[in-house]
Amino acid sequence: MVSVARKLLRPFNLKALAPGWTGITLGILSVTALSSAALAGQAQVDPAAQFLATNRAHDKAIVETASGLQYKVLTPGAGGAKPTDQDVALVNYEGKLTDGTVFDKSQQPTPMPVTSVVPGFSEALKLMPKGAKYRFWIKPGLAYGDEASGPIPAHSVLVFDVELVDFLPEAIVRQMLQEQSAPGASPPPEPAPAQ
Repeated sequence: MVSVARKLLRPFNLKALAPGWTGITLGILSVTALSSAALAGQAQVDPAAQFLATNRAHDKAIVETASGLQYKVLTPGAGGAKPTDQDVALVNYEGKLTDGTVFDKSQQPTPMPVTSVVPGFSEALKLMPKGAKYRFWIKPGLAYGDEASGPIPAHSVLVFDVELVDFLPEAIVRQMLQEQSAPGASPPPEPAPAQ
């Protein structure tokens, strides 16, 4: 049997095979590295981050805060003081998903304690002076993150158009509510007609 194997195997030069094997080995390593990089890149693509990066690049009027909240001033407002964590803001708003689906909209000016909303909305309110109207893009980490909330899917960027009508300290609002609910209290005054 040994003699048959020796007859079938002709002598060959190992040095002649080296370049071929080196090329094959490098080719396999390159394909493996590229495939790994492609798979890693696919696994790390965050649609929300991708949307926000494109959004910011698309419109130079969009400002991004250190937290990643994006906003655009639609109407600058009167200037001056801005709400704080101790205030209740009176706002008109519309909340949408990035595909344009409206998930919430105020029917009239709505009071919102600045600290009782998602962190991105709270931060947004504190940027606005009275009379201002802003558009906000709130990343998932400043909203509901990886949890769904009603009609809002997990990992959603929230888009809000917000008009800050007014704001008052929460203590004053609480006192006004107590006075209105007291026995014999007169009904609240009718709002002035819009001009």
